[in-house]
Amino acid sequence: MPSTKLTSSALLTLLSVPFTCAYAQSNVLLYGLVDAGFVYTNNQGGGKLYSLTSGNLQSSRWGMRGSEDLGSGISAVFVLENGFSVTNGRLLQGGDEFGRQAYVGLSSSRIGTLMLGRQYDLNVDYVAKFAAVAQWGTTYSAHPGDLDNFNNTNRVNNAIKFKSLDYSGFTFGALYSFGGNAGDFSRNQIWSVGANYQNGPFALAAAYVDVNDPNYSFFGNNASSSTNASNMTGSRVYSGYASAKSQRIASAGGALTLGATTVGAVYSNTVFSSIGTDARLPAVGRGGSARFNNFEVNVKHQVTPALLIGAAYDFTDGYGVNDAKYNQVSLGIDYFLSKRTDLYLTGVYQHASGRDSTGTQARANINGVSASSTSNQVLAVAGIRHKF
Repeated sequence: MPSTKLTSSALLTLLSVPFTCAYAQSNVLLYGLVDAGFVYTNNQGGGKLYSLTSGNLQSSRWGMRGSEDLGSGISAVFVLENGFSVTNGRLLQGGDEFGRQAYVGLSSSRIGTLMLGRQYDLNVDYVAKFAAVAQWGTTYSAHPGDLDNFNNTNRVNNAIKFKSLDYSGFTFGALYSFGGNAGDFSRNQIWSVGANYQNGPFALAAAYVDVNDPNYSFFGNNASSSTNASNMTGSRVYSGYASAKSQRIASAGGALTLGATTVGAVYSNTVFSSIGTDARLPAVGRGGSARFNNFEVNVKHQVTPALLIGAAYDFTDGYGVNDAKYNQVSLGIDYFLSKRTDLYLTGVYQHASGRDSTGTQARANINGVSASSTSNQVLAVAGIRHKF
């Protein structure tokens, strides 16, 4: 009997060694945020709407990120991130379990990080941070239709992404997404490049995204997305261009911080080319291209360590097969109860003119809500965000 106890004890000790070592060299972090609020819109399809909504300042989420030290300055890294609605508990991103991000890769302390999986494009990584929507503005202050993806409406599947180390304030990155179609290497492919420079109070960034077959590859990136109908129904700003062969986005932005005040600006140019390539899909302006220039200026001021106020003006100018124009003003207040919990209040006004992607008179269509029945729309949101 004593011999049996000794053998069992030794065996358990041996079995515990690998797990103890692995734990000592690895770390996994569970994180997330919960965001909910009340939204008032003066006109959605002709009527006022009062609603309780999720993910206003930031989309509600939970995730896991981790790394393992492999030695010689190399680590294995991963991120799995889920999006959900606080108001009903449902999954977002078309019901995908980890619809926000899902990737694994290797990180080198001498070169940078290489990641494989579902990821963000370089517009999101480098330029979007200078826009009001990524700071205090809530999702409703995004540029009309989120044409430049600064609000991260669309992720990139099947992607390989590299992000460099920081070289005296300069960083850069590149992404490539395989289309996954046998016999047609270019179908549904996406590629993106970008760079960022930070020097004290001054920051500057630029990025480019090139998307083939955007209805299926960029807008149709979820398991529930259609493979033969339009996935671009979210906004009148672009819904008529679902049949376009390509979407290209070029962007640049920057900010200057002077004491408690930061002034920022962003520019983007979005083009839907060769409209009508897919005969099954909406094709307003068949054979042509829809183009949009977008200009935003914004300012935020840290009144106290707990109180931030912000304002932004955005102008979207459509040309090519459309002449829609959108003027948008956003005002916001963010008050921090603690480092992890804050209260926010944001108002957005939008005015539309010209003819939009439906081929009819443009209507105001603030991001994240249904279009107005007129050229004007006003929205106000008040809510709470908690990070964990």
